[in-house]
Amino acid sequence: MAIPLLTYSPSSQNQRVPGYEIPNEEKPRVYSSEFSYNPKEISELIWAAYYQVFHEQQMLSSNRQSFLESQLASGQINVKDFIRGLALSDPFRRLNYNSNNNYRFVEICFQRLLGRQVYDEREKLAWSIVLATKGLKGFIDELLNSEEYMTNFGYSTVPYQRRRILPQRSHGELPFARMARYGEDYRNKLPKSSLAAAFKPKYELSDKPIVLGLLATSAALIIAVYLLPILGLLPKLGTF
Repeated sequence: MAIPLLTYSPSSQNQRVPGYEIPNEEKPRVYSSEFSYNPKEISELIWAAYYQVFHEQQMLSSNRQSFLESQLASGQINVKDFIRGLALSDPFRRLNYNSNNNYRFVEICFQRLLGRQVYDEREKLAWSIVLATKGLKGFIDELLNSEEYMTNFGYSTVPYQRRRILPQRSHGELPFARMARYGEDYRNKLPKSSLAAAFKPKYELSDKPIVLGLLATSAALIIAVYLLPILGLLPKLGTF
C-alpha cells in the first residue's frame, strides 16, 4: 500500500502570484513545440531541454540521448516525454540522484522540472517520502503528472525558472543553473583536488636526515659562491 502524499501549505512564493512587471532580460524565454516547426527551432528546443534538466555544469556530449532526440524530432514523443526521458536517463541518475541524499535531490528536481524552489521543509519531506517509496521513476512520474506541471508547462513546453523577479526588487533570484549540483555532505566526501596535492610539501619534519642533507648542501653552495672568492681561493664573480 503506497503512502499518501503528506499535506503541506504552499507558501506565497513569487511564482504563485500573477506578474505585472515589464519584460526584460530577467524574463525567461519559453521553448514550446507549438511554436517550433523547422529543424533549427526543434534543435533549439532540444538544447533548452538539456540546459534545463542538466544545466551547463553537466551538458556534455556523452550525456546526450540521441534516441530520445530523434523521437522528439520525428514527433513520436512530446516535450513532456522528452523531459521524462532525460530525468530518468543514466547520466542524470549518476550525476544527481547517486550523488545526493533524497532531500537535496527533491530540491534539484523541483528547480529543474517545476521551475521553482520547494516551499518549505514540510514539502521537501513529503516528496522525499514519495521518492523513497516509489523510487526514482515513480517520483519523476508524480512530478510530471502533477497539476502544477501540467498547468504551467503541459505536454509541449520546456520547463523554466518561473518568475525570477521578486516583489519590491529590481533584480531577480539567483538562476538555478548557478546553484551547486550536490549537497555539502557529498562534497566533503570528494577527493582533494590535484592542485592542492601539488602544493603539499614533499618533505615532512619527520624526514630529518633528508632535511639535514638539503641544509648542508645549501650551505656548501653558499660558501663556494661567496666565501671562497673572498678568501682568494676562487676568482671573484664579475658583471658581463
